[in-house]
Amino acid sequence: MGQNLQTGGRLRPVDLARGHGLSTQAVRNYEEAGILPVAARTPHGYRTYTPLHAGALRAFLALVPGHGHQAAASIMRAVNEGRLDEAFHLIDESHVQLLDDRRTLQAVEGALRDLEPRVAAEPWPAPRSGAVSGADRAAVSASGGTFIGPLAEALGIRPATLRKWERAGLVRPRRDPQTGYRVYDEADVRDARLAHQLRRGGYLLEHIAPLITQVRAAGGLEPLEAALSDWRARLSARGRAMLTGAAELEAYLRECG
Repeated sequence: MGQNLQTGGRLRPVDLARGHGLSTQAVRNYEEAGILPVAARTPHGYRTYTPLHAGALRAFLALVPGHGHQAAASIMRAVNEGRLDEAFHLIDESHVQLLDDRRTLQAVEGALRDLEPRVAAEPWPAPRSGAVSGADRAAVSASGGTFIGPLAEALGIRPATLRKWERAGLVRPRRDPQTGYRVYDEADVRDARLAHQLRRGGYLLEHIAPLITQVRAAGGLEPLEAALSDWRARLSARGRAMLTGAAELEAYLRECG
């Protein structure tokens, strides 16, 4: 923005800083980063700011909660350099990301709704008669797990798919010390069923892996409900913060003319 925008009352760096709980160095850093318009200088080299700079600072700080620091800084730089289309594109990208996050949350909630009754009714599939030897069946029964074949059959997928999921970190079966076969315990079966639901919803393995990690960290499906509720609240807060940021940015754009 040009010097013609440096109108109105003069403000010192400390005036901007105090109003937002910042240090004067932070204000200077924001100017150097292009988040604020370039300040005029006194004959002695001191910066002087105007209400326009105050508006830019308000807009930036309002954008951060919804878009993140890096995106908010990029938006303000684009605005101050007159690249409004780029600024609007960056804002659109943040909204797309928020929508993707909402869809992911909905997919997880839907998968859990489909998964919970089955887990409660049938913790894991029992090996079919004749599928493995009697000794192996006894070993699996004693360990409270199941082999790859019965689990794949219960999910309606191929054993090779389960092996692929294992390489991606979605399931972590142990090896039977006597046979070397993969043995899936109750948690593995839960993770496999959740992965299966999400794959049916079109999610890629690299997107599913972090969700499985959340389930493990929560200690199962039931504790995950609190995490999902918190996730939902954070998405709502982000959406509302975007509205606040948009209002402050629009006010700044009006000041810029």
